[in-house]
Amino acid sequence: MADRIWSEQTIQLIQAACEEDLGQLSDITSMLLDEPQVIVEARVVPRADGVICGLALGPEICAVFTQRLKQELKFEAAKRGTRCFEDGQPIAAGQSVALLRGPKAAVLAVERTLLNFLGRMSGVATLTHRYVQTARQANPDVQVLDTRKTLPGWRELDKYAVRKGGGTNHRMGLHDAVLIKDNHLAGIPTERLTSVLSGLLERKPDSAKFVEVEVDRLEQLIEVCKVSGVDIVLLDNLSLHEMRKAVEYRDSQELRDRLALEASGKVSLENIADIAATGVDRISVGALTHSAVALDVGLDL
Repeated sequence: MADRIWSEQTIQLIQAACEEDLGQLSDITSMLLDEPQVIVEARVVPRADGVICGLALGPEICAVFTQRLKQELKFEAAKRGTRCFEDGQPIAAGQSVALLRGPKAAVLAVERTLLNFLGRMSGVATLTHRYVQTARQANPDVQVLDTRKTLPGWRELDKYAVRKGGGTNHRMGLHDAVLIKDNHLAGIPTERLTSVLSGLLERKPDSAKFVEVEVDRLEQLIEVCKVSGVDIVLLDNLSLHEMRKAVEYRDSQELRDRLALEASGKVSLENIADIAATGVDRISVGALTHSAVALDVGLDL
């Protein structure tokens, strides 16, 4: 758990959260305690069922607060039988998933920041798990993906939580994959789509992980299927009937092994099973990160 390497941006995010809470004076309430230096051990306990996430970040949060407070804090996952809890595991309300040890004042100082990270990440993982389970009841092979609709500064953590919830990450940002959307192609008639896309892809960087093109009409899909080098077609806000027709057309062209179809737009827990049942390969869901409710996680001394 402690050997995971987090980006410098994520470490800076923790540091900013620490400074946001402690300010110039630190925790002025805990400083009033009679024995602020007595060593205590607190338990991290979810108040609701869900999927735990953020345990791998706990040591980094404690390291930041240790440096700021000049008091050592230790965080470790709790035992579950013979093994420790890990990110991505289902947990029940009331279970102790981690232990936090250190001087009482320091434990109380780090409490809210630690729980904010754990709650947010566990909320994303829990919601992702629900989407994945619902979709795969209708289509066991479908992938549920996140989007770039993440909390600013939190993208690494949001996408980590999606993975731990059973989802799949889409591109990390604008820099690592080519996604040609409607606004990129605004004003280009369907009959010119093939030649325009071919010209664009001649200039794509070799580092691009994949090439994806968004369509909102079946006529556009037919043209995109003619373009060599496209890996994924994004079906934006198509009806269920249109999605099924898209799958049928792609398969009729013997492109199943080369061209994935991804559904997107207004996906919810209520309709994702129906979307998965159309036979699409991927479903991207902005709600995984922009609408996740934090899991209620507490700290018990």
